[in-house]
Amino acid sequence: MNITLQKSQIANSQSKITITGSKSESNRLLLLKALYPSINLENVSNSDDSCLMTDALKSTSNVVDIHHAGTAMRFLTAYFSIQEGREVTLTGSKRMKERPIQILVEALQELGAEIEYVENSGYPPIKIKGKKLTKNRVSLQANVSSQYISALLLIASKLENGIELTLEGEITSVPYIKMTLSLLDEIGVESSFIGNIITVKPNTQNSTPNTLTVESDWSSASYYFSIAALCEVGTEIILSSYKENSLQGDSVLVEIYKSFGVETTFENNTMTLVKSSIANCQSSIEFDLANAPDIAQTIAVTCFALGLACNLTGLHTLKIKETDRLVALKTEIEKLGGNVNITDKSLHLSASNTIKEYVPIATYNDHRMAMAFAPLALKTPIVIEEAEVVSKSYPTFWNDLESIGFKITK
Repeated sequence: MNITLQKSQIANSQSKITITGSKSESNRLLLLKALYPSINLENVSNSDDSCLMTDALKSTSNVVDIHHAGTAMRFLTAYFSIQEGREVTLTGSKRMKERPIQILVEALQELGAEIEYVENSGYPPIKIKGKKLTKNRVSLQANVSSQYISALLLIASKLENGIELTLEGEITSVPYIKMTLSLLDEIGVESSFIGNIITVKPNTQNSTPNTLTVESDWSSASYYFSIAALCEVGTEIILSSYKENSLQGDSVLVEIYKSFGVETTFENNTMTLVKSSIANCQSSIEFDLANAPDIAQTIAVTCFALGLACNLTGLHTLKIKETDRLVALKTEIEKLGGNVNITDKSLHLSASNTIKEYVPIATYNDHRMAMAFAPLALKTPIVIEEAEVVSKSYPTFWNDLESIGFKITK
């Protein structure tokens, strides 16, 4: 389904949006609930990824297909490795079979797991024979995807001797690692993160009944930060439910979007975005997004829409997402009239005051491509191809945009 976003404006000066739980927190907690059934969860994400995670954890089949859900692939690889006596083949979409899993598989094998590749070495699908793991020491390069690290930490308390994980080199995506450890702490699992060594102690007891409320998703909030940045001074957007001291790495949006004239306040689990001034007048904006790569697309499009140059670094993980997001950003922004240079870990956008109308934006089976480009409708009419892809993380996105004044036709 392709949709056209006509040139729009926010319907009134104060718009309210409710966003469901964080996909990142939800998928971690869903796995922990499978390990500790007494946990109760509220405000779980309604995203495709979290629904797939839920279904996979309940499945009794010996083949589990997680489609495009990369987080689920990583977390479930670890989970099924410790399900004693069960044999599962974990597979996914064509793109998922192109996304590497070798680093995690080798780490689990180092702990004693039985995993083999079904088609291509280093990539899904994989066959896992669940067993009791007694080894507890493992090392990973510190700059790998935090999902590999979190996958190991999430199952660690159910290993006979826990885990001592050594991260070699400079650590990236620290907020996501700390999120995992904080959630473990909330259910009573002891851990430590000292220097480059993370230790999780074994927990043979089932955790006491505990109700955990998932904070709303900051990655989804990023599109409203972009919208606020492109609006007139005085526009307010109210989002719920958000915490000022969030576990989510993408909460750096609060600081980043000050450069675009957006101020953020918190009260009673709601977050209010106010366009308080024109965007920062410096000629080029620079951000290191190593700890929050999922908001790179949003920031790049915001800068393009405002005619600002930007240099975004720390983006090495974007090449192995739903698509190669760096190539996709370059292609689509240049179709709109921009000029982008990329390396394997950075993006450089030149300042431009030209935005072409009615350009069809390809989404590459990537939910974030669709949502990141949507705010451009505040500047010019735009077409989003395969718009239904947003269901991966934010199924009600288009309805929510309409509710605040965006004009959308199918």
